[in-house]
Amino acid sequence: MKQSNAQRAEILVQALPYIRAYAGKTVVIKYGGNAMIDEELKKAVMGDIALLTQVGIRVVLVHGGGPEISDMLKKLGKKSEFVGGLRVTDKETADVALMVLSGKVNKTLTGLLCAAGVKAVGLCGLDDGLIQAQMLDPQLGYVGEITSVNAQPIRDLLDLGYVPVISTVGGDGEGNVYNINADTAASRIASEVGAESLISMTDIEGILRDKNDPATLIPVIQVSEAPQLMREGVISGGMIPKIQCCIEAIRRGVKKVFIIDGRVPHAALIELLTDEGIGTMFI
Repeated sequence: MKQSNAQRAEILVQALPYIRAYAGKTVVIKYGGNAMIDEELKKAVMGDIALLTQVGIRVVLVHGGGPEISDMLKKLGKKSEFVGGLRVTDKETADVALMVLSGKVNKTLTGLLCAAGVKAVGLCGLDDGLIQAQMLDPQLGYVGEITSVNAQPIRDLLDLGYVPVISTVGGDGEGNVYNINADTAASRIASEVGAESLISMTDIEGILRDKNDPATLIPVIQVSEAPQLMREGVISGGMIPKIQCCIEAIRRGVKKVFIIDGRVPHAALIELLTDEGIGTMFI
């Protein structure tokens, strides 16, 4: 249905208070996994980030790329193995993760942002010691646990008007490369840069009280309520580590964390700049 001029004006009027509230503030957007597969949607997401930047919001884009890593490993004849939602990563797999995340995926997203009229620079966790890590569990191989984040390069780029686009690989003092969970990295980076909000773009609507009924979406969750929701099984399986990252970000000073469906067109704009929102907000 075609919108009238009055409807368009109403949308802009509704967005204005949110634009004012976020102007000059930093928002970290975690983008990855299955939400990145559709190429047209990917372009639209980069266009949304361009709009947020152009109305004065400082955006940091942190991305994963698990499906792309799996595709490359398959082409190389290597089988992907997961334990507790984390990829078992030997030396060769760590090299593939570095190549895919910091090469193809990172530069594609950076290029799309530049094409949308935004100044963007691609980084990985190895640049200027941005993400320092150590081995999380010997059984998982080169899966990293973050030991520190050097946020200065991110702040410098934001101050110069750039969108930092960060791929989640890390390193240590001995030259080892680690595959870092993107949710964990985004949570830590958001706290280190003093972000107002962290938006996790996923392939689910948010937290549903009944996973089979979209009408049971829980719009707001207090951090103190999360353990009970886990005990009840409302938050379960692969969502538990994601929610733990949300909780960690809040505890480290991020004011709001959103889990939204990245497959919905303009999801980030709807969540940040409208009254309704579409996902689950942690406060």
